[in-house]
Amino acid sequence: MHRGGFVIFFLILSGVSLLMDWYVCSGIKTLAADWQQRNRLIAIYTYLIISIGLIILFVGGFGSFSTAKGMTPFHEWVLSFFLTFFVTKLVFIIVLFLGDTGRTVTGVIRNIGKPQGQQSQPYIPTRRKFISELAVLLAAIPFASMLYGMFRGKYDYKVHRQTIYFDDLPEAFDGFTITQLSDIHSGSFDNIDALRRGVKLAQDQKSDLFVFTGDLVNNAAWEIEPYINVFNQLKAPSGQFSILGNHDYGDYIQWDSAVAKAENLAKVKAQHGKLDYKLMLDENVELEKNGQKIALIGVQNWGRGFIQIGDLDKAMRGVDPQAFKILLSHDPTHWEEKVRFNPTKIHLTLAGHTHGAQFGVETAGFRWSPVQYRYLDWAGLAENNGRYLYVNRGFGFLAFSGRVGIWPEITVLTLKKKRTA
Repeated sequence: MHRGGFVIFFLILSGVSLLMDWYVCSGIKTLAADWQQRNRLIAIYTYLIISIGLIILFVGGFGSFSTAKGMTPFHEWVLSFFLTFFVTKLVFIIVLFLGDTGRTVTGVIRNIGKPQGQQSQPYIPTRRKFISELAVLLAAIPFASMLYGMFRGKYDYKVHRQTIYFDDLPEAFDGFTITQLSDIHSGSFDNIDALRRGVKLAQDQKSDLFVFTGDLVNNAAWEIEPYINVFNQLKAPSGQFSILGNHDYGDYIQWDSAVAKAENLAKVKAQHGKLDYKLMLDENVELEKNGQKIALIGVQNWGRGFIQIGDLDKAMRGVDPQAFKILLSHDPTHWEEKVRFNPTKIHLTLAGHTHGAQFGVETAGFRWSPVQYRYLDWAGLAENNGRYLYVNRGFGFLAFSGRVGIWPEITVLTLKKKRTA
């Protein structure tokens, strides 16, 4: 989207927000109907000052937005505050609207068949204060949750452990461990101390192998530079390996020329070397332990609706068809469409990309995120006919400067050989 398109979009969104304010104020009036007039006016004007102030900050903040650089942490904070208040207002309005609809229907039904002027009560009952109180209570849930996600949740790293059993895993690799990170999105970070804690937590897992499954940057190679000496602390006895994600190709900002874009991609690739990661570009390596081997395969990005240049056939050249294989592929739709039914069995695919939408609910018996309506497999382990996919929820964040319910992930996988009785 060009700059003019962004301006129009932000103006429309701001206009919608102002219309919502009118309805919210009617709810505040109901809530404060029995207050002193002075206090009622203070409540209404305080709300309007905050809401309009955020709209001005939103429009003004994105007035500095450059499609040549993309979103900075400042823009993400501005967007996040605006979205937090917008969602809060939306929940308040939904509750208020349902209450207003109910009282309107009640009034119509109650007065059906009565001649005009003979109604003993107002045609439409007055809005009850309880509805406004309920609206405030329910709206407080997303408001508090999103603020927590912005200030704490986006750095609340969680270690997800998963043991996967295979019939044909080489004996030497029984108990082999892999730490996976994905979607670092280094251009969004705003707290290097919290970041260091997350990287240390990953290193403390002391896995045999470290892999990174794409989206090192948001758009440009320079974004990772302040954090190279943080992420290059990640080491593993069997090595550190990485692939590219869709954001690493620089497709989401405008470049002065095709040459400039190509130079940026070359720099992104070079940054992997500075991190001491072996960047895999449609290629494979053998990992050996006690004379036995497994194949590690890495492809460039291939995703439904995104860049599709990853070449799985090229990446598997020279790999023994009977070998135990682990594939690094950024987008889980690659597994869905190309890997799980491939004539050659790939035992385990490691992906990321979805972030779990950075928003959702995960409990012992229930899991939901809006991203599930876009992706068949969006977080955790999936299996099809003995072929496994693990989707990492992402280490970083993008656009919304926070995480709510779907916390940043450090994956630790343990490979086990299935024993027969």
